[in-house]
Amino acid sequence: MSRVKTSMIILLAMLAGGCAAVSEHGVTAPGAKVERLSREFEFTEGATCDPEGHVYFTDQPNDRIMKWSVDGELSVFMKPSNRSNGMMFDTKGNLYSCADEKNELWLIAPDKKVTVLVKEYKSKLLNAPNDVWLRPDGGLYFTDPWYKRDWWKRGPQEQEVEGVYHLAPERKEDKSDTPRQLTRVIDDLETPNGITGTPDGKALYVSDLKAQRTYVCDIRPDGSLTNKRLFCEMGSDGMTVDSEGNVYLTGKG
Repeated sequence: MSRVKTSMIILLAMLAGGCAAVSEHGVTAPGAKVERLSREFEFTEGATCDPEGHVYFTDQPNDRIMKWSVDGELSVFMKPSNRSNGMMFDTKGNLYSCADEKNELWLIAPDKKVTVLVKEYKSKLLNAPNDVWLRPDGGLYFTDPWYKRDWWKRGPQEQEVEGVYHLAPERKEDKSDTPRQLTRVIDDLETPNGITGTPDGKALYVSDLKAQRTYVCDIRPDGSLTNKRLFCEMGSDGMTVDSEGNVYLTGKG
């Protein structure tokens, strides 16, 4: 996710060959209102929830991951957090985080033990993992744009493109020290940012924020992509899909 402020959430319904806005009354409870929970943060990102329904998000400039419990209590889950950005939980309570400070992808276990899953591609540093989506089979996709940060202590950009990557699921027959296969699956976007997929794991949505377009691809069983096509002419700093197939994009802020 970029350092672009976002203040509007636009709901889009998946339609063959394109997308169309749908009425908010179809997905919100009657009388529901947007409520500001706090103003103590400098820049928030990466909203996600764990299997119990607690909401987590990052305050990236302050290098912390926050937790908003189902009881309405706000607390610091992790600080420092390696400038975490986009995040997503799996069904076991592991938190996958785009750890921006050192351009890594993290797995944070329920006991807060950190495992670095990815830090380079073909022996070159990643740009900066930005947003992540976990497929039901355990594989995951993440975007890797280049947004130069004030806190970086690295050299110039090493990857020749701003890409989208697939990290293959861990197989039971693999030894614990066997690296999971990392593949660049999209290399022709200007600035890939928001990413999400359908609950059945068969389609992937990726935003090209600079070009102000969002694309959808079909996912093959091996995790590779096919049939990339325009979903809508709007970029997004973050996206999600609900159980009915509605796609939510942030933007226009």
